[in-house]
Amino acid sequence: MANGNLPGYLASAQPNPATNRAPWYKTTAQTYAGIMLWFVFWDNFPIGAGLGQGLAVGLLSLIAAALVCHFLFYLVPGLLGMQTGLPLYIVGTSTYGAQGGFLMPGVLMGVLQFGWLAVNGYFTGELLVNPFVENAKDSMPHMVVASVWIILGAFIGVKGIQYVARVATFLPLIPLAILVILFAMTAGGIGDFDTQALTKAGAQAVPALSTFAIFALIGTYVVGFFATAGAAGTDIASSNRNAKDVHLGGLVGIALATVFAAGVAMLIVAGAYGSKMIEAGSAMKPTALMEAIMGSKQTAGIFMYLLAIAAFPAACFSSLIAANSFKATMPKVKPLYSCGLGAIVAIMLAVTGWAGDAIKVFSVIGASFGPVCGAMMADYLLSGCKWAGPRAGFNPAGLISWIIGFAVGAVEFIAEIPGLEQVSGKIPCPPVAAFVVGFVLYLILAKVGLQSRTLQMPAAGAQQA
Repeated sequence: MANGNLPGYLASAQPNPATNRAPWYKTTAQTYAGIMLWFVFWDNFPIGAGLGQGLAVGLLSLIAAALVCHFLFYLVPGLLGMQTGLPLYIVGTSTYGAQGGFLMPGVLMGVLQFGWLAVNGYFTGELLVNPFVENAKDSMPHMVVASVWIILGAFIGVKGIQYVARVATFLPLIPLAILVILFAMTAGGIGDFDTQALTKAGAQAVPALSTFAIFALIGTYVVGFFATAGAAGTDIASSNRNAKDVHLGGLVGIALATVFAAGVAMLIVAGAYGSKMIEAGSAMKPTALMEAIMGSKQTAGIFMYLLAIAAFPAACFSSLIAANSFKATMPKVKPLYSCGLGAIVAIMLAVTGWAGDAIKVFSVIGASFGPVCGAMMADYLLSGCKWAGPRAGFNPAGLISWIIGFAVGAVEFIAEIPGLEQVSGKIPCPPVAAFVVGFVLYLILAKVGLQSRTLQMPAAGAQQA
């Protein structure tokens, strides 16, 4: 302990100084745009559902989900990071307590990174094997390549991230260029697209959903994908100069980039079907349609390898974030050991195919961080739109709101556990539902006195002032 009841890791925390701050377009917007341009996001977007009632409904659903990401999941963590200059595992102690902050969001953020690593390995392995193996998905070559990819990402993330970081800034230009090329090749068919074109072409996985169900499904996918990145806005926006930087960085790097990446992917598929360049039985993923769109298997193969290369930094950075989380919360455990164990779990998730169910994975991630972002917003508002400072021990309001919020958001996942089938229930847009529960419960519990006392942290107070 230090400063009376203030734990040492809090007493020694140093805010990012004002001299290290930079404009939004050099920091926040750039970082988030790179995340949303990751091919795993736009290629696995539920395009079939999005196009089921026409482009307008799909695009409006996407815009709504992108705005939810910005205003509900990113804005408050980003403002707190800008105000304090401190990382998430420090700022989170206001919501969960000086001891509870180790678990939430500290360890939780680290653990979920290996889910991301598994997703990266699964889908990148599929891209790398596709040009050579028919029905590559879940084949033995796919499992081997995915496993090797995860091991390399974990090792370099812990040991050699500086080499990857040198080129990571420019690699998002690869998926951007590929999306633009595919759009240019299919744009002529967009005007001829109608929802019956999908049925006539025999397209796979085109569910007949109501407008509300389309909004809920797309919201689940987009918000679930973004949830951890939203909470990480505390770290990312700690390099921002002022609130204007936080807002503009999010609107451009999150909202606009999300609508662009997934929206262009939808337009590519719509244009491909509208121009009738797709054969019967075709899938709804841009990467699966690249050969037909480009008219060359070799070109499609080159595009796949380029997308895989662009995805590698994400695998490394997932491991780096996990290593930093574990280093802060478990300083006696070497990051190589903790990340090595996490990589083994990621490999198991990839080779069993669990990581390939994008909607399910993103629902669990959204359920995990939905109540975190909701409780952080409630705490922020109750504290007068500023950081309240660390609270003593475990803050009951934060922990209770997280447990119940997670249970609501992950109800479908929980129902798959043997013996718990009876808890199954339909929750529309689970990540947003988890956020709402976390927000409302924290407000109520705080008002009835279930907040632990605030500890003094002079360094943070000076930074906010």
